[in-house]
Formats: sequence, structure tokens, C-alpha cells
Amino acid sequence: MQKRKLKISWREKLADDKGLPEVKKIEGKMSKRWGTGTVVIPAPREVDEMMKKVPKGRVTTINNIRSALAKRHGATIGCPITCGIFAWIAANAASEAAAAGRKRITPYWRTLKTGGFLNEKYPGGARAQKRHLESEGLRVVRKGKRYIVEDTDKRLAKLK
Repeated sequence: MQKRKLKISWREKLADDKGLPEVKKIEGKMSKRWGTGTVVIPAPREVDEMMKKVPKGRVTTINNIRSALAKRHGATIGCPITCGIFAWIAANAASEAAAAGRKRITPYWRTLKTGGFLNEKYPGGARAQKRHLESEGLRVVRKGKRYIVEDTDKRLAKLK
């Protein structure tokens, strides 16, 4: 009889720190892309924590989260790959919690891609993120095939 693998919930994925955070020296192939210095690979919950700090009516970007985490850990940069993945996990964990009836969830819709673009990989896609942002008084406009928060720079929250 074959054992069936249990599906891990998004909230369980968020809670699994995987031995992180970790600061590593940038070397080899990474130095071609990221330069020299150190990179922090944050724990998933650290990315979620940064996302929770963004107040209603404000936004942040993945790059701002990366910078704040790098500063926290004394690193040159925050890992762009894991920060993006962990933001996606945090968004799905929040959506899962909301579906279970939780009222206070991570406001993932306030975390934008570089340049102020909405993230089509978040639960419900860019249209759902647009509805959330507009309900908080932000203006979202179409730019080509994508959506962007108008005056993103004026709406950025300070993260520490």
C-alpha cells in the first residue's frame, strides 16, 4: 500500500524557516549578477513581517523589502529570488487564512513588484490586488498590459 503525501498548507510553508536567515558571501556565478559583498537569504516569516508593516493607503516593493532585510542583517543585498518566493508564499498564506475566516491577515496586496507594478502571481491575480488597493484609496492605472499604482514613490512606506 502506497502512502499518500499530505499537502502542506501555505501557512505551514510560511512557518518553515528552513534554517534561515543566512548571510553568505557573494561569489562565483552570483557575483556576475549581484556584484561583490554579502547576500542575506531571509526566513519566510521575515518577509511576511515586512509585508505586515505596510499601513493602509501605503505600498512597498520587493526591492524595498530586500533593502530593509539586508540592512537588518548587515548584508550588501537581500536575495531577490527568495524574497520574491517568500512574498508569494506569504500572500497565499494570507489568502488561505482569510478563506478560513481570519480577519487580520498580511496585507500582501500592498507589496508591489519593482516599478510599482501589481503582482499577477498573487491570489486572484492583478485584478484582485487592484480591487484591494483601490478600496484603500490608491489609484491603479493600466500601463501597457499591466497595472501600476499611480505615484508609487509618494505612497512608499518606510521599512525597518
